Amino acid sequence: MRATLEETLLAAIRTIPDYPKPGILFRDITTLLGDARAFRRAVDELVHPYSGTGVHKIAGIEARGFILGGAIAHQLSAGFVPIRKKGKLPHETVRVAYSLEYGVDEMEMHRDAIRPGEKVILVDDLIATGGTAEGAVKLLTQMGAEIVAACFVIDLPDLGGRARLEALGVDVRTLIAFEGH
Repeated sequence: MRATLEETLLAAIRTIPDYPKPGILFRDITTLLGDARAFRRAVDELVHPYSGTGVHKIAGIEARGFILGGAIAHQLSAGFVPIRKKGKLPHETVRVAYSLEYGVDEMEMHRDAIRPGEKVILVDDLIATGGTAEGAVKLLTQMGAEIVAACFVIDLPDLGGRARLEALGVDVRTLIAFEGH
């Protein structure tokens, strides 16, 4: 009998207690990425609703969003756009500041990575407070992207990130939720 999606993902995602600080349960997807069946299933589930919708680009947030986003872009025959921390891209960039739990950081993308009106899906491994994803949405919108959805393997609903993106009018797709933080 085939395992459910939830069973497959739960078995493939490692939880590391007290990382990066005491009281945090870190949801580590490197074990999912290393499990060919689970990785394929997660990518297929993220791709499925958008097959045939004419998505032009997948924007992946550094770093695990690059891995998932590249696979999704391949499946959808779409281009891939890296969204990186400030100072990591070699060409002319656009930048946005975003809120972290303990301050502010900046992310950027190449100025010529998105053309106005292109349909874009934002991808990362996990949505927690939503600060990074919200920054990426603002960056993509600033460039004229039509954001089709924001996709994540994991949702931490207690931290409110999904609601934060939905308040911006972004459709959010997640595959599994973990209580707490």
